[in-house]
Amino acid sequence: MTAIIVIPARYGSTRYPGKPLARQTGKFLIQHVVEQASRARRADKVVVATDDSRILDAVHSFGGNAVMTAASHHSGTDRIAEVMHKPEFANTQIVVNVQGDEPEIDPGVIDELIRLTSQSGAEAVAMATAAAMFENPHEIENPNIVKVVVDHRNLALYFSRATIPFDRDRVTSGTIPILLAGLYRKHLGIYAYRREALLTLAATPVCDLERLEKLEQLRALYLGMKIHVLDLPHAPHGIDTPEDYAAFVKRYNGANGVAVRN
Repeated sequence: MTAIIVIPARYGSTRYPGKPLARQTGKFLIQHVVEQASRARRADKVVVATDDSRILDAVHSFGGNAVMTAASHHSGTDRIAEVMHKPEFANTQIVVNVQGDEPEIDPGVIDELIRLTSQSGAEAVAMATAAAMFENPHEIENPNIVKVVVDHRNLALYFSRATIPFDRDRVTSGTIPILLAGLYRKHLGIYAYRREALLTLAATPVCDLERLEKLEQLRALYLGMKIHVLDLPHAPHGIDTPEDYAAFVKRYNGANGVAVRN
């Protein structure tokens, strides 16, 4: 099956405006993401989908592929669906949504998600995503971190900002006991979609579950789509804030001996 990786990249960000163009390593942040995603062996192409000409120009400056999309999209899914409607991607069957702030994404994870969504017959799924154990039990009850519960086949049962599963016999709130922390999975923001599933999602109105939790993957579950959840040993370091980016720069410089640039 033909598979592409699409990286949605907006200039506007509440916590870190202009994040894709951060360049203290000598490379744009979006360039790090593109280069890492390009190492995936099962993908035929990597494309950045943006709503800002500055990001478009930056991607073209290092030889990357980028397309302009509408500024009105409310989610990465909608932005990627616009890309899939473009004539040059008419024959694409699998698309992977890689976040534009994941410069250390594992290409092997991308390949595995493509493999999972390429299966047919009884193993066929509409979507695949990933999750990892919580390294810090203090994060489990944080509503800003999405949790996922799966069945015995690793198909998603539900995603929530709430603490799921809920321990009925636990009397007080606070840190989840270490013995129980291993039951919880942090959802990671990477998705592989079959083409028809993505376009169906983008064409379907928001459901009540999605409206309450502000989680678009709940629309897929509401529609009865199967979502395979790949269980990873640890989560990659995403860049949400300038502090996250500074930590990435430090890791990158330590590994490559590159001097910090302003």
